[in-house]
Amino acid sequence: MNTGVMGLLDRVSFQKQATDPPESVDLGEKGLLRIVWPGGREVAIASLALRDACPCAGCVEEGTGRKVLDTGSIPLDIHPVQIEPVGNYALKFHWSDGHETGIYSWTYLRELTLPKG
Repeated sequence: MNTGVMGLLDRVSFQKQATDPPESVDLGEKGLLRIVWPGGREVAIASLALRDACPCAGCVEEGTGRKVLDTGSIPLDIHPVQIEPVGNYALKFHWSDGHETGIYSWTYLRELTLPKG
């Protein structure tokens, strides 16, 4: 399933920021969001992990940054039904569970996809 996200991203005027926007974003058949960062580094993140990492105020306590989203409440077959650019700095996901308030900045997406350790 290709959501045509890059078609939308191609129409956005990008300015220099902390993390440059990806070269491409694609939702793969197995629910993996594939991102190609400038320089060609390609990463993939599962929809469940991406939904679980939602940075919105409903999923993360604003004052403390403590996660309040119960991972067990996320359906295992979660997937984005729509992905849209937010300004020139982020993506917003509309999820199959109805959630749609998380805004994932390029910096946050890069942090999520960096190797741990």
